[in-house]
Amino acid sequence: MTEPLKEVRDDTGSDLTWVPCGNLSFDCIDCNDYKNNRLLTASINFSPSHSSSSLRDSCSSPFCSDIHSSDNSFDTCTIAGCSLTTLLRSTCYRPCPPFAYTYGEEVVAGTLTRDTLRVHATTNSISRDIPRFCFGCVGSTYREPIGIAGFGKGPLSLPSQLGFVHKGFSHCFLPFKYANNPNISSPLVVGDLPISSKEYMQFTPMLKSPIMYPNYYYIGLEAVTVGNVSTAPQVTLREFDSFGNGGMIIDSGTTYTHLPEPFYSQLLSILESVINYPRATEVEERSGFDLCYRIPCKSNNILGDGDELPLITPSNYSVAKCLLFQSMDDDDDRYYGPAGVFGSFQQQNVEVVYDLDKERIGFQVADCANFPAL
Repeated sequence: MTEPLKEVRDDTGSDLTWVPCGNLSFDCIDCNDYKNNRLLTASINFSPSHSSSSLRDSCSSPFCSDIHSSDNSFDTCTIAGCSLTTLLRSTCYRPCPPFAYTYGEEVVAGTLTRDTLRVHATTNSISRDIPRFCFGCVGSTYREPIGIAGFGKGPLSLPSQLGFVHKGFSHCFLPFKYANNPNISSPLVVGDLPISSKEYMQFTPMLKSPIMYPNYYYIGLEAVTVGNVSTAPQVTLREFDSFGNGGMIIDSGTTYTHLPEPFYSQLLSILESVINYPRATEVEERSGFDLCYRIPCKSNNILGDGDELPLITPSNYSVAKCLLFQSMDDDDDRYYGPAGVFGSFQQQNVEVVYDLDKERIGFQVADCANFPAL
């Protein structure tokens, strides 16, 4: 890629790596909150016409079949306009059809593109070129203002294409107070280094991914402890049923942790019994969170250096703070797929290590803003 990409967001719950793309413009629909923010201005559009090594991926590519959720290239090449004769002779060389890729309610649309990806080591003097790296060249999105690096288990993901799918990676997400600081970013380390000399960490085994959803990273939730009270969730959060439903995925692309009922309500009840601050019911109604409290401030500085939670609303030297957990979707879909999601907000100031070789995930509280240089 000829232009350096200043910022992308890593997502362990998806596979596609994509960048803002277009020779003229990048259209982000319903991104008004970002237009005056550094997120849009920091991203540099990748222009295929400015790269001599860039080309559209082929309709017969396995990556094309994967992005279109097909199990064979005949589907994608037929959509691309290939005749049956050329399909049978393997002589159709049309490009992969455009795709739409969803992230919950967010959507990106673009084309699969290949180019040389240059990956820098901890010092820019050392680099490695990855030829024919396959990624999404995205020209329009809905509520997705910057690029995403897919770190899931699928063939399109960054770990798979870079060849460290049997090694590992780690990340350390900055606290919320650094959200608009352009001078610091969350550290991400890939390869052998993040999984070496990590025995001091607490590890939990990855659950073997079910056939139905093979590209997620699953862990089992045994219990949640609040003070001296411990509560165990239903068995679906730590094992799968015969159809492959259940387990808890760890997903850096989902903001808040989601828990199923009735466990979610049980956790709320325990917290209510031990927290003595007044409830901020008006904030609960406005924000959609189920448990908010008025917390008195010690001084006029309502957002001190040690405060890592987002400010909801200040009033008379107090702030409203909420439990940033949510219930799984309250519809029939809750009985299918993962039973819970461990979101990125609860991973702030935690070094998270994905040891893909030993199939385990490690956690260690850390100061991510001052993470040691490797």
